Amino acid sequence: MKEEVIAVVMAAGKGTRMKSNKSKLVHQIYGKELVKRVVETAKKAEVNEIITVVGYKKEQVQAVLEDTVKYAYQEEMLGTGHAVMQATKYLEGRKGKVVILNGDVPILRPETLKNLIQKSINNKEYATLLTAIYDNPTGYGRIIRDEGGNIKGIVEQKDATEEQKEIQEINAGIYCFDIEELLLALKEIKPNNAQGEYYLTDVIKIMNDKGLKTGAVIVEDNTEILGVNDRLQLEMLTRILRLRINQEHMRNGVTIEDINNTYIYDDVVIGTDTVIHPNTTIKSGVVIGEDCEIGPNAYIREKCKLANKVKVGSFVEIKNTIIGEGTKVPHLSYMGDCEIGGKTNIGCGTITCNYDGFNKSKTIIGDNSFIGSNTNLVAPVTLGRNTFIAAGSTITDDVPDNALAIARQRQTNKEGWNKK
Repeated sequence: MKEEVIAVVMAAGKGTRMKSNKSKLVHQIYGKELVKRVVETAKKAEVNEIITVVGYKKEQVQAVLEDTVKYAYQEEMLGTGHAVMQATKYLEGRKGKVVILNGDVPILRPETLKNLIQKSINNKEYATLLTAIYDNPTGYGRIIRDEGGNIKGIVEQKDATEEQKEIQEINAGIYCFDIEELLLALKEIKPNNAQGEYYLTDVIKIMNDKGLKTGAVIVEDNTEILGVNDRLQLEMLTRILRLRINQEHMRNGVTIEDINNTYIYDDVVIGTDTVIHPNTTIKSGVVIGEDCEIGPNAYIREKCKLANKVKVGSFVEIKNTIIGEGTKVPHLSYMGDCEIGGKTNIGCGTITCNYDGFNKSKTIIGDNSFIGSNTNLVAPVTLGRNTFIAAGSTITDDVPDNALAIARQRQTNKEGWNKK
């Protein structure tokens, strides 16, 4: 895209149906706030600059986005057109395109937004809308077209006639406008509707009346335009996003045994022929190699990198850890802040004691080592290559290459003690 593209994200609403002390926009889906997901989508679609319109509990939204965007403030909630009006100070004197996004529509694909922008540029359209076809369009604004299929305008559900309510093409509330013509149109819109609000949709009619070219892109997957108004919808969109991510990994050669009970977050890389068992959680940024086996009931947290042919079994938690090729952590272990070499076996019940109440410390385990069951590795500690740690040991000192380490008190039997 050679033309400058600016995004305006509307994030001023109260979201009263969430029944929350927090702004709706900072509730999370898969570890990311709704508004943050929208901003990241705009960035991935190669938008040059982002303006976020804030209002209710603006400090919470600003705490999430920090200085990654510019801010405009909407004091009164007087509709979508009014929200965009608050951002016009950033648009004055500029040329190009501006996309309007909703901060509570968090799972729009960047590719969809990019297609909308590109069509608007290529076809020299002054307004390009994202639309969808719904069997039951109740509640949505309807797209009004003329006999030639050109968009004449949008009518909201509450203002629609009975005939217009039968239209199945709906407005997704996502737009790409020519900046200069949008600024002119915003000066003309009036709150002449049932709610006394300034509708951004009126801009379309104004542009049509001027003979300006408008168009639309029909979204292929209607779930992309779903918004969040309450906690039920929040869960529904979380489920949709989870399935979308899992399906993408499966198409790329990963076996997921139970797609409904596997939780893989954004930006995870998994190699081909890896098997993910049920009830496994893999957090953002994790990299897993090929031919690995993960789970069931495993928790792979942030900043983990697993090489090829690694096994992570049931009830294992791994955090900020690098694991070498062919290493096994079969069950009931916690590996935090570690570097583990290749072809090493971590016995059942092994944990790294990586936190002393003040600082996190690192554990290093060399290649071809064997860690016996129920071992405590008190960090910082380094175990060399080919080391063998006796079961039940608490290791506080470094272990050299090829050594056997035993760190447990000698057993003493008191005969007849229990009879007393």
